[in-house]
Amino acid sequence: MSLAYMPGFGNDFETESLPGALPQGQNSPQRCSYGLYAEQLSGSPFTAPRGTNERSWLYRIRPSVRHTTDFRAIDRPHWKSAPNQEAGVLSLGQRRWDPTLYPDAEMHFVDAMHTMTVAGDAVGQVGMATHVYALNADMEDDYFFNADGELLIVPQEGALRIFTEMGIIDVAPLEIAVLPRGMMFKVMRGDGVERARGYVCENYGAKFTLPERGPIGANCLANPRDFKTPVAAYEDKESTCLVHIKWCGSFYVTPIGHSPLDVIAWHGNYAPYKYDLTTFSPVGAILFDHPDPSIFTVLTAPSGEAGTANIDFVIFPPRWLVAEHSFRPPWYHRNIMSEFMGLIEGQYDAKEEGFLPGGMSLHNMMMPHGPDHDAFEKASTVDLKPVKLSDTMAFMFETRFPQMVTRYAADLETLQPGYAECWKGIERKFDGTPEAGGWSGAK
Repeated sequence: MSLAYMPGFGNDFETESLPGALPQGQNSPQRCSYGLYAEQLSGSPFTAPRGTNERSWLYRIRPSVRHTTDFRAIDRPHWKSAPNQEAGVLSLGQRRWDPTLYPDAEMHFVDAMHTMTVAGDAVGQVGMATHVYALNADMEDDYFFNADGELLIVPQEGALRIFTEMGIIDVAPLEIAVLPRGMMFKVMRGDGVERARGYVCENYGAKFTLPERGPIGANCLANPRDFKTPVAAYEDKESTCLVHIKWCGSFYVTPIGHSPLDVIAWHGNYAPYKYDLTTFSPVGAILFDHPDPSIFTVLTAPSGEAGTANIDFVIFPPRWLVAEHSFRPPWYHRNIMSEFMGLIEGQYDAKEEGFLPGGMSLHNMMMPHGPDHDAFEKASTVDLKPVKLSDTMAFMFETRFPQMVTRYAADLETLQPGYAECWKGIERKFDGTPEAGGWSGAK
């Protein structure tokens, strides 16, 4: 099945699966075509400024009041929400994990979600959570929506097909998908995929948008035309289905007798989308030093404080390193932001070993981190010719808030207990003479 998409970020789109299903000139006619129901889905307060006002009009077989009936609370012990500080779990320090293991039992996307860290407050709609998934089954008659936040999905292994109310998205490793808060969907494995794994950022706060480019100007980084929104598609199924809901950190299910993915047409700017990470155009230093990692921001979720992100989604893609008389990998640093990092493929240039595709690390607020011993020694002595970093893709979910480690993450068998040993070999080099150092000023 070949899918179609509409290009652009934050555009006002319109699309229909059946001719004439989309009203023209008004949103809510007295009678909709095909006997459809008109319904508005709002992602912002009604009176939000035009630049942040988000809503879409959906024309569907049944209004969504028929998709949620009797709620029954259920337990999902591995999906946590902020605030969540579990007794005996220390979030202070630096941590790294090997790739997530696949389950033995059948597990679909929602069942497979396991929380690594949380920050902020889901009910207060600020902060985030990081999750991992490793699945081997499809959501055939199961559907889900998250009232607590939007979901940024980062596949690492195995493609996914995400069927949403507003269309179908195929997303593979080196791509991402973003599902708005409150959007109903189900996740299937891609064609020929037996199992899939990846990372998810649950954004409780203001939705993701493109970062300001500032002096960079109108082009580069993530260009709006490379974001793709699906065309309308629907599922007309009359059978027993189960809708799963996350609301204020708790989980519920409601049985219905039909599919809730019944939107025939829609228009608006509140919609899911995908993005190909290989279309990111990096900008960097072309003489000496290198800028901080914010230069690699794909998406940002703003906070109430200008220039301070609730979340930044940052990538480290293939790129040229050309800086003269400079230490080229990321420097040693401490940061007011908290950094959860994952590796999709290849090797990350600040770590010579131990950081594997499918793995992840956490460097919490003000915790020092940087190149391991071997990476430092190599970068300090290598001949500084232009070098291209190829076949690599790392990413970071970065937030202003401290990330609290869950009991699940703390007890994972994939946790590397000796991670901090990667800096153990870094020893004193100071001997009080200028000759011990290197370049000491502009030339």
